[in-house]
Amino acid sequence: MCFRKFLFLTVLIVFTSSCGSDTKTESNDFSLTSNASFNKNDQLYSISKDKTLELKINNLKKHTIDSVSYVFNNSKVSASISLSDSKLGIQEVTATIYYNGTSHKLTHTIQVLNDESPKVFGFEIVNEYPHDITSYTQGLEFFNGELYESTGQRGESKLRKVDYKTGEVIKNVNLEAQYFGEGLTILNNKIYQLTWESKTGFVYDVESFEKIKNFSYNQSKEGWGICNDGNVLYKSDGTDNIWTLDPETLEEQDYIQTYTNKGKIVGINELEWVNGKIYANRYQLDGVAIINPKNGAIEGVIDFRSLKKKVTQHQGLDVLNGLAWNPETQTLFVTGKRWDKLFEVRIIEK
Repeated sequence: MCFRKFLFLTVLIVFTSSCGSDTKTESNDFSLTSNASFNKNDQLYSISKDKTLELKINNLKKHTIDSVSYVFNNSKVSASISLSDSKLGIQEVTATIYYNGTSHKLTHTIQVLNDESPKVFGFEIVNEYPHDITSYTQGLEFFNGELYESTGQRGESKLRKVDYKTGEVIKNVNLEAQYFGEGLTILNNKIYQLTWESKTGFVYDVESFEKIKNFSYNQSKEGWGICNDGNVLYKSDGTDNIWTLDPETLEEQDYIQTYTNKGKIVGINELEWVNGKIYANRYQLDGVAIINPKNGAIEGVIDFRSLKKKVTQHQGLDVLNGLAWNPETQTLFVTGKRWDKLFEVRIIEK
């Protein structure tokens, strides 16, 4: 890997270090150990997903044991657990020891890491289009060949349908002044738009832009980015979590944690579904992560740092934000907060 690629990875990725040590969770008469290694930075025990997690109950000789059962990711497992299909991030394994008519439970927390470092991708510009320089872009998405945009800042937040070739605004809804608009996505002819700290999202009819309802966030505290795979919604909240939501009830059903082979990545922002992967920009950085939606692995990063230099430089210019995949052209459209250009690009591996 050349120095430039390495430098970009160090900017986009939070690196962690680890040293070898047995995992030990003490609990009265018994202790639960594993082959995970102790991570000084996170005070956690880390193991790569290409490894097998080996569990061991110590001090069993002190008692007559009837049985031991293990649970990992809500499923019963043996003391030897293949992590190849595990979600990444902080996970719990629980051992229940049965003896003398009683049960004794031990819970152990580990951190599952990806087994490969992210690939680094670049891009080539296919076209450049005009973009409203006043738009504090938060979300961008194509639907039936047309471009939709959500913008932020209190008193400036909007939902728009835009002619991407000319920059002309076709439809516009202004959010109430107390709301800070965030990401948007479109599923089943409904637009789902997030707000930042208000713990409130909106659902609109895609044709009329009439609001159908508001919805409240559940466990996540903020709204950042949102996308969909045709069945469920994926929502970021500024942490390393990406939540899956039922599009009808809007309940947060589960989540993945975004991790590399070194540690977690926080600040996950605008989301876009691209051919089975989640593309996400990381707040305040001009790069995009390619995320596996099944386990949270960051499999690649796209270096977009040079794009900001190609737009009009002005006092209000801000970071890259806004990703829209056009399935008709198989190209990605990228812009930023108060950028006067929308770029159509093709992703290439460096």
